[in-house]
Amino acid sequence: MEHQDAEIEIKPVNKEKINLFLKVTLYLFIITVFEFAIAFTVPHEYKYVRILVFVALTIVKAYYIISEFMHLGHEKGALKMSILLPMLFVAFLLFILLFQAEAIFQAVY
Repeated sequence: MEHQDAEIEIKPVNKEKINLFLKVTLYLFIITVFEFAIAFTVPHEYKYVRILVFVALTIVKAYYIISEFMHLGHEKGALKMSILLPMLFVAFLLFILLFQAEAIFQAVY
C-alpha cells in the first residue's frame, strides 16, 4: 500500500457574498426592530392597521430569507414560480378562511 498525500487547495474568501449576507441580515434586523417599535407604540385601537403592517413586514422578511439564505433569488423563473405560486395560493386560502370564519361567527352569534 502506497501512502498518498492529498493536496488541499485553499480558495480566497468571496467577500462579495459575505457582504451580501451581512447586508441582508442587517435588513432583517432593521425590519424586526421596526416591528417591535410598532408593537409597543401603536395603540390597540388600530388593531387592523397593526396586523396589516405585521403581515406586510413578515412577507418582506420572508422574501429576503428565501431569496438570499435559501438561494432562490438566483434561480431561473420557472423554479421560482413552482415554489412561489403554491405559497401564494396557501396565503390566499388563509386570508379567505379568516374572513369567512369571522362572517360565520358573526352570523351564528
